[in-house]
Amino acid sequence: MSDEYEYQHQVEELEGKSASAARLFDVRRIIGGLFVIYGIMVTLAGITVSDADLKKAENININLWTGVCMLVLGLLFLLWLRLRPSAPPHPAPEPPTPPEEGPNAGGS
Repeated sequence: MSDEYEYQHQVEELEGKSASAARLFDVRRIIGGLFVIYGIMVTLAGITVSDADLKKAENININLWTGVCMLVLGLLFLLWLRLRPSAPPHPAPEPPTPPEEGPNAGGS
């Protein structure tokens, strides 16, 4: 019987670690972070554009507009994560205590 309780304790421990890993690797955090990083890079490319590149795009700074939009989208994902964090795991019910074993078992 003690093996069963030890196994149950190990499962509860792993569930706790899994829940914290799920919060750490939330999809909104990953997507938001990537959009912010790429948005910064594309915005910098749009700021440092040459006149020849602007002529190719009919005087529309595509990199600047795309970079700003990516930054806004990434920040919205991170704001969403901040306002609605993932739910913490529900506490597991206490496991029943193992029955007494040995010659004194039985309450006498």
